[in-house]
Amino acid sequence: MTFNPGDTRPTDAGGGRFDVPATVAPLPATAVAALLSQAFLWMFAGLLLTAVVAFAVQGNQTLLRFAADYFIVLFLGQLGLVIAISAGIRRVGATTALGLFFVYAASLGLTVGLIVSLYTGESVATAFLSAGAMFGGAALYGATTKRSLAGLGGTLMMGLFGIIVASVVNIFLGSSTIGWIISIGGVLLFTALTAYDVQKISSGALVASTGSIEKAAVLGALSLYLDFINLFLFLLRLMGNRR
Repeated sequence: MTFNPGDTRPTDAGGGRFDVPATVAPLPATAVAALLSQAFLWMFAGLLLTAVVAFAVQGNQTLLRFAADYFIVLFLGQLGLVIAISAGIRRVGATTALGLFFVYAASLGLTVGLIVSLYTGESVATAFLSAGAMFGGAALYGATTKRSLAGLGGTLMMGLFGIIVASVVNIFLGSSTIGWIISIGGVLLFTALTAYDVQKISSGALVASTGSIEKAAVLGALSLYLDFINLFLFLLRLMGNRR
């Protein structure tokens, strides 16, 4: 739809993105550590699942054809899963929400595998390592900075929608220059969103909105997962060498 096949971050407009209320009571340090650890654990598990499925897709022509032929169906299903997790997090159990997250991560592996198959292995590895370094730096900043990033929420969402609109317009224009600018903007945006999301998780806002640390960890993992995936895909567009 927008940035790349399988790039579903725009669907996260309702996907756990809440401005951090000023009245949220801060969590104890031990609770913050437990929440962040659990969120990152589920995020990394989701990324691993996506990577395994993507690897399987690249080595199987049947799966590649399936991902290409049913891209729209996959996209709509992924969109529905993100909405289901985000909107229904208070009504379903943490285990159910986590299961839906892993189904989403597996389905995204199909589309990510299709995208990665278009690039050389070296450029994919470079983009992945670069995304990991940028994500790690932004996450560390979000977890340690004393500066409140809550005020950036509105600006970041405006930037997100701006990239969506520009990407849709560029589908018809087919401008490589505009595509390059969009990719640069996407890298900057999702780096900032990573810091914002980490601080939002540690602030207790997700616990307040979901009602439990377990559910907050799943919703936080989804946001962080989407941050990393989109950062990787934008970097791949900038740095990748097509086969």
